[in-house]
Amino acid sequence: MNIKNTMPLDATIFRAEILRHLKYSLGKDESHASLYDWRMSLSLALRDLVVDPWFESTRTTYEAKGKRVYYLSMEFLIGRLIEDVAVNLRVDECAEEAMQSLGQNYSSVVADEPDAALGNGGLGRLAACFLDSLSTLGIPAYGYGIRYEHGLFEQHFEDGRQIETAEGWLAQRHAWEFERPEVSYPIGFSGTVSESGGQVVWSPGETVLASAYDTPVVGWKGKWANTLRLWAAKPTRLFDLESFNQGEYLAATEPEALARTISRVLYPDDTTETGKELRLKQEYFFTAASIQDLLRRFLSEGHDLRQLANKVAIQLNDTHPAVAGAELVRLLVDENGLAMADAIEIARNCLGYTNHTLLPEALERWDEELFARVLPRHHRIIQLIEEAHLNATDGTVRIIEDGAVKMGELAFIMAHKVNGVSALHSELVKQTVFSDLHQAYPDRITNMTNGVTPRRWLYSCNPPLRALINRSIGTEWPDDLERLQGLEKFAGDAGFQADFRAAKMHNKERLSDWLKQRDGLSIDPAAMFDVQIKRIHEYKRQLMNLLETVALWNDIRDNPDMSWTPRIKIFGGKAAPGYVVAKEIIHLINNVAATINKDPVNREFLQIVYPENYNVTMAEVLIPATDVSEQISTAGKEASGTGNMKFALNGALTIGTLDGANVEIRERVGAENFYLFGLTAAEVVARREEDGFARSAIEASPRLARVLEQIATGRFSPDEPDRFAALVSRLYEHDYFLVSCDFDSYFATQRQIDTDFNDTAVWTQKAILNTARMGWFSSDRTISGYADEIWDVHSAMRT
Repeated sequence: MNIKNTMPLDATIFRAEILRHLKYSLGKDESHASLYDWRMSLSLALRDLVVDPWFESTRTTYEAKGKRVYYLSMEFLIGRLIEDVAVNLRVDECAEEAMQSLGQNYSSVVADEPDAALGNGGLGRLAACFLDSLSTLGIPAYGYGIRYEHGLFEQHFEDGRQIETAEGWLAQRHAWEFERPEVSYPIGFSGTVSESGGQVVWSPGETVLASAYDTPVVGWKGKWANTLRLWAAKPTRLFDLESFNQGEYLAATEPEALARTISRVLYPDDTTETGKELRLKQEYFFTAASIQDLLRRFLSEGHDLRQLANKVAIQLNDTHPAVAGAELVRLLVDENGLAMADAIEIARNCLGYTNHTLLPEALERWDEELFARVLPRHHRIIQLIEEAHLNATDGTVRIIEDGAVKMGELAFIMAHKVNGVSALHSELVKQTVFSDLHQAYPDRITNMTNGVTPRRWLYSCNPPLRALINRSIGTEWPDDLERLQGLEKFAGDAGFQADFRAAKMHNKERLSDWLKQRDGLSIDPAAMFDVQIKRIHEYKRQLMNLLETVALWNDIRDNPDMSWTPRIKIFGGKAAPGYVVAKEIIHLINNVAATINKDPVNREFLQIVYPENYNVTMAEVLIPATDVSEQISTAGKEASGTGNMKFALNGALTIGTLDGANVEIRERVGAENFYLFGLTAAEVVARREEDGFARSAIEASPRLARVLEQIATGRFSPDEPDRFAALVSRLYEHDYFLVSCDFDSYFATQRQIDTDFNDTAVWTQKAILNTARMGWFSSDRTISGYADEIWDVHSAMRT
């Protein structure tokens, strides 16, 4: 394929394409077009350029009858797509010029696009990076997920508390997708299981339709495009006319409302029984539709089902799609007549499972009664899978135990490969959550350290640094990130350092302007930008960050005449609606900010900023502007992290524990260019064995004890003095994540950062070396590893 044939020759031709869509797709003329009209016309003109490589990639794959990858994930945090598509097609400058010629501000048009509300955090952003890399490498693939109408939730703060409202990203037309009404599958729930003529028959008591929506995902330079296929739940019967005619208007629409509930919200609150049931239905809904879809595609090419693993690689992104093994077995046995033992073996050879957590509560378990009621056939199949596993291993690890169906164990047993997402994490998977299964299947666990796409997370989000890199080492690095090593020779060069600082200052000024315009906040770009952005969870220890902030505030107030390093503490992230402690931490952060930010004694030295509703677009502004990256999870609890990679790639210095991919980042960038603190994973385990470890640590740290006393007695909540007393008590009595034990080390390391930040040349050299040495953390490298070691697939791009 000659990619040049799919590109506009110049901005004049592309301008004409935008106007064509404005007239014929939007039904507007220039004089009456709104910002929405211009944005949609630009999006559709760009989408047109994706279609040819998309079709050509699909044709090439079908002609080769080769192996495809199917990536199943509850989340795909793809963010805005205008700039992403334009950059990968290499037409971003052309698009900007065309919009300017039409009297439109390109940046304003791009900013009008809502973030696709299809994910929450690292899990979903990783999936998006992987799709980008699969297309860049030309590996035939589908991403499968749910087309959420309202996503997770839109976060707002009311008196410092998190308030959740529905996201409305689909209130307007989504320009990038193609609806596929001809592609739909019935998805059943509950009902009865019977046997007839030796054949098992599941008769669902409830059925919805999974309807497909396709978004093409184009890789770097537009050479290949894969498909993100999202499923929307629709009723089998749209409207009950009889009920309507009897005046029962709400009852008439009930089938549609109940079906759409399945694809409305990401991670519905599961603190209720109905919430748990909805989550289980969601997971089975998209998994079953995806398995049916890939099996249909496989059979349409005339293949023998016994050769399924030679043509199909299914990757489970966490335990959410773990029922895929049972569903594939069901289809092979019940619908295609294979023997149970053969079906289990075929399914296992297709499936890979990525584990993302060492937290036992994050390895999903379903109440057995609920599971058997919602998925009665799968309950029986899982019993048979468990029986086969126990017979083969003479083991004791069960999938169904103590009235629960354990999805982590199911995913492990039904996968031919299980991977962790950093070197440390993969070893801990062997030693902790799956130690017994590792003994039974010693060759099953492997490691695939995460990566991020440099196209979005450096080339696109950081234009000043991109320009400097291009001038210094050329323009071939976005799909060969190891080329960044060429920057090392400039690390000590005064001129290059000045240019590097100028790029960082440009990004900090952009963030300052963005916060001023968005939230009315004024911050000084010359201050250190100290950033922690991730979902709010106790193990990620936003609380420790805040306690250190209060301790610094106390020191500044005690010694106002000292030479303090000005800091802006920036938080970002959402707490799950049902996670009470995490929401209390958000409330405390905002209450502390309200006090500190209006204190005239320290205002020029310390501020706290917590912009609401953190998303991909916010990250693209925050990360390039960051000086200090907070990666401070309790050692042994963070599987990998990808934010840590994005920050370091953009020249931020990391303060972190030896946790997740921090270990490998530190090895790559150099220990002297990484601010390490805290207990190791082994020391964390040992410390928890000590009686009263938290209280002892607090009593040994007057600085920490003072902060906790201030919080507990209402210094930051004078209207309700005991508001956070329970949170403080929890630290004294149940500090599972060792905030107290790591606090003093963390505080001391932060003061070293204060000193180093003021040595401009040394700090800049460290930052440059971080960028130069982060090439290994490209998601292209990660996907190449999956392709070679787990999927056994190869690039299908024609050279």
